[in-house]
This record gives sequence, structure tokens and C-alpha cells, in this order.
Amino acid sequence: MKKYSVFVSSTYQDLIEERKEVIQALLELDCIPIGMELFPATDDDQWTLIKELIEDSDYYILIIGGRYGSINKDGISYTQMEYEYAISIGVPVISFLHGAPEKILVKNIDKEEDKRNKLETFRKLASDKMIKYWETPKELGSVVSRSLIKLIRSKPRVGWVKADKLSSNDANLEILQLREKILNLESELENNTQLSSVDLSQGEDIISVGYLYQKNGKGEFLGHHIDITWNSLFSMICTNLFDDEKEEDIKYRLDNYIFFLNKPNFPNHINMTVYDDTFKLILIQFKALGLIEKSNKQKSLRDTSKYWKLTQKGDTLMTQLRALKKNHSTDNLTFEQDKTNIEKSDNTD
Repeated sequence: MKKYSVFVSSTYQDLIEERKEVIQALLELDCIPIGMELFPATDDDQWTLIKELIEDSDYYILIIGGRYGSINKDGISYTQMEYEYAISIGVPVISFLHGAPEKILVKNIDKEEDKRNKLETFRKLASDKMIKYWETPKELGSVVSRSLIKLIRSKPRVGWVKADKLSSNDANLEILQLREKILNLESELENNTQLSSVDLSQGEDIISVGYLYQKNGKGEFLGHHIDITWNSLFSMICTNLFDDEKEEDIKYRLDNYIFFLNKPNFPNHINMTVYDDTFKLILIQFKALGLIEKSNKQKSLRDTSKYWKLTQKGDTLMTQLRALKKNHSTDNLTFEQDKTNIEKSDNTD
């Protein structure tokens, strides 16, 4: 999957919490954050390094709070120098300005009138380009996520990708669209604690599951998709959620199911994996439908995995879908046996 490097420019001491939210947002978008404001830019050699990092960045983010920052011998802050340099070399820029400067804590505001005036001039300069406003660290992280996705779509860049993970342009576009869907769904869940399931895709409605595969198990990864009903998907990948299950194990089960559905069209040994963004979209949908929920399972300090479990509603639906009826079909059992055979084959190759 392609990753984009994003240079994050700001003053530091007054924006520590805001920077944490932005860095976390970038990491969740599989971006590579670069932040030279963590290091003192006090000489020409340091400035040379900063310029090189900006040149290598795909995108540039500017965060402006209540301080202008440390200045050079010409009275210009290094943050403004970085911003102007990014503009000059054509790196796509988006600025995030505090929307209520009067609410900023006194300790996070420049005391010198000269710096306050320069900060106001800098805000006006940044306003000539694309800008967004924020007031809290959490709001900033959310705004950065949404804005960067739109910026990537409108101004695509080269990015970074492992040589063995190359995918087509169509696949990359699909990934970006899925990420935007995920953010929209997460926003709905935050703003509506009780979503009406009537308005949600479910049951026998169709979901298009995107995945990557390699012809004959090697070479360039190609993008594809397969249409599946929500009930079939839930029935196949959530059977282990009677007890708490790791998110990565659910993903592994989904990959195997998609492999099973495509088995007539592909060789037995083929690298196939569902897009991470598609997988997250599926989990969000099941959560929105009230079928699964995050688990509060006690785990060791080293265990950083996320766990999910069935809700009572999910348990009821699973029973309805999986319980054998008279003259039942054995398709589901075939998949269970095939999954076992796949795992055995993987362990012996």
C-alpha cells in the first residue's frame, strides 16, 4: 500500500497535545509524519536538513496556534521559513489555524507585541492558501484526517511503496475512497449514538469487497473486488466471536473466505488479501448494526491487539444464520473444512 510522507510544521511547546493528535491521525492514514520542529533549527546546517526533508515530503501541514516561534537573524520564524519554502518548491500545502485565538491559554501566547504582530501577519499569509480551523486537539486530529484525504485525491503525489506491494492506480483510488467512507461512518457513530439500523446496508444487501492478489502467487499485486451479501459475510467471519477474538484473526479469516470464494478462478497457492480499509469498513458496519462491539478483555502490557466480541443481537443473528435446518446445504461446512486445509497447507509449505 502506498504511503505518503507529510511534513508537520508548527511551534512545539504550545502545541504538544495538538501535535500528538495530528501524528496519530497521520499514522492511522498510513502516512509517514515528519516533524523537524522537534529539533532546534539554529544554524545553516540544520536549515539545509529541513529543506531536504520538505523536498522529499509529499505534503506539508502547517499548524498555527498562539505563538510565532523562534526567529532567525532576519526576524522570521523558522515555521514561516518552512512554510514559504514548501510553497516555493510546489509541495501541496494545507494550513490549520486556531479558530478562536482569544480562547488560547495565556501561557501559550507570545508576550512580545512584535511577535504577536508577526503571528497575525503569518495567519493572513497562510489564509491565502487552503486553510481549516480548529479549537481543540481532538478536533484538529479529525480535521487533519478529512482534509488530507481530500488533498491526496485532488493533488496526488508519488508517495512511497514497497517494491513487492505495488498495486494499480485504480486500487489506490479505491483505497482512498474507502478511507473516506470509514471516516464518514466513524463520524456518524460519534454524532449519533443510536443509529437507525433501517437506514443501514445489511442482511441481503450487497457489499463490494476489494482485495489484492498476485497472478500465480508472484509478481505485481492487482486490485479486484467481489460482491457478497452482508449476511454471508457476517456468517462466515464472525463465528469465533462468541469469545473475544483479535482483530487480526478476524482479518485472516476474511482473507481465507475471499480466497475460498475465488478458488475456481485462481491457483491453489496465491497471495490474496482484502484491503485493510475494506476490512475496517466492514467492522464499522457490523458495529453500527449493533452486531459486534469492542471487547474490554484484560490483556498483557505487550498485547497491543484490538479485540471484538458479539453483542446479544449479533449472537442471535449468528444463530439464525448458522443453525442447520432440515434439508440444509453444506456450503458453510465446506468453507470451514477448506479453511482448515488452507491453514494446514500454509504450515507445510
